[in-house]
Amino acid sequence: MNKNDQAWYAAREITPHKRNLARRALEDIRSGNKVLDALRRNPLPDGEGFLNKSALVAVYRDLVARGEWQKDPGLLAKIRLKPMRTLSGVTTVTVLTKPYPCPGKCIFCPTDIRMPKSYLPDEPGAMRALHHEFDPYEQVTARIEALHAVGHPTDKIELLVLGGTWSSYRKDYQEWFIKRCFEALNERTFDSLAKAQTFNETAEHRNVGLVVETRPDHVTPKELVWLRALGVTKVQIGVQSMDDRILELNHRGHTAAEARAAFVLLRAAGFKIVAHWMPNLLGATPASDYEDFAHLWDGLNPDELKIYPTQLLANAELYEFWQRGEYTPYETDELIKLIADIKTSIPRYCRVNRIIRDIPSTNVVEGNRRTSLRMDVRQELKRRGEVCQCVRCREVRGQDVQRAALRLDDLIYKADFAEEHFLSYTTPDDKLAGFLRLSLPQTNAPATGLSDLKTAAIIREVHIYGQSLRMGQEHEGAAQHSGLGTELLEEAAKIARERGYQRLAVISAVGTRQYYLTRGFQRGELYLVQNLVTEQ
Repeated sequence: MNKNDQAWYAAREITPHKRNLARRALEDIRSGNKVLDALRRNPLPDGEGFLNKSALVAVYRDLVARGEWQKDPGLLAKIRLKPMRTLSGVTTVTVLTKPYPCPGKCIFCPTDIRMPKSYLPDEPGAMRALHHEFDPYEQVTARIEALHAVGHPTDKIELLVLGGTWSSYRKDYQEWFIKRCFEALNERTFDSLAKAQTFNETAEHRNVGLVVETRPDHVTPKELVWLRALGVTKVQIGVQSMDDRILELNHRGHTAAEARAAFVLLRAAGFKIVAHWMPNLLGATPASDYEDFAHLWDGLNPDELKIYPTQLLANAELYEFWQRGEYTPYETDELIKLIADIKTSIPRYCRVNRIIRDIPSTNVVEGNRRTSLRMDVRQELKRRGEVCQCVRCREVRGQDVQRAALRLDDLIYKADFAEEHFLSYTTPDDKLAGFLRLSLPQTNAPATGLSDLKTAAIIREVHIYGQSLRMGQEHEGAAQHSGLGTELLEEAAKIARERGYQRLAVISAVGTRQYYLTRGFQRGELYLVQNLVTEQ
């Protein structure tokens, strides 16, 4: 039994009687019965209720570790708590930075001296950070242990760093924070970030993605170099609106042109880009929101999108505008209609991660209080007979994938100073089994100063879907580890070579470097690169 399992048993203090109940329930489930039925047939004594899935996972792992049972991925999938968390292929661990002055003066942001700007202490991720006093090592360690305990694989970790404007924090704090995150993944300390990163290439918990959030006016060529040195692969950008009048009314502190320039630089450097967009800002109407949303697909073309309807909070400056009768929040029905209308216009290459902030409804003064807005919008689209074709709505998730039935598609679209190729393997019912984002920079694209990218086409993302599997593990009917990624890399190289690019660069996370190194790439300064020119 590994130390995580030992720690879990010690924490839960599973008694022999509970262990026997759990084993009987697991045997029921293995024989084909439903999880809830198996738990009901094996209740706790004295009317104490029923075992939870965490106990089932712990006992299952103990039985496997003792050699009494063979590994059974299908059984683990059934008893895993909240399987949706890892159905996208990776396990996300969210950490928050400490409270720190924000350069923005946005009137819609809540202010709480205990938290980074725009976060509230009763949001789920923020609660965990506050509990651990914003210590990155403790946040990562606790989250990995919790995910492992309820059955999720933890060998492929995407680190999501939240906390306002990352780029405004002191550089020494940033480096320390990321180093401590890697040390938590590696379960040991190092005297430098570089050494922690190198170790993580083959660690048990590998970092396969590193995400930070910042403002458009903080994106510069110098900042791009720094982000890559930290290991960042994805950047969340608070666009909020592409209307300068709305931006000024809400004291956003940057212009639409600065947002566009930030996207150009980030794309030229190969980063995956997540746009934050906010309907119902001060001065906006549903009609202006429809128009504004369309501007996101005119050159910016984000890879992912978070829709954050403005929420009226008592500790935000916007509250004073509402008190004076100068601001009116949209009602829930109005908001559902707006988002349902725009969701069907989202391109097939973009993934909609969220359509509302995870702020408890008790904080909302007036307007929509429903945190289940995504489900409400889905039901509205179903009522209309319409569908959203974004990446998230087309992921195969737990669906079995038959390799021979997959179709290779190449969706080409134009972004500012680049031609983008969204290469994807699609099932007969139009579900995504995997994709690759290939960017072909134009010769007149703004300079990034990154030598690895000179004359290079850029792979900005490779993602194979299905329940996250352990490194090297295969599972019949799963898209992961079936060779799709390698085939997508070969197709990207073919396209780049035909278009005259001399090299192919990939913005690799630290924990995926070995994957690319075994597929023809070599280490550059901040990227992995492959020569496309055949030597004579």
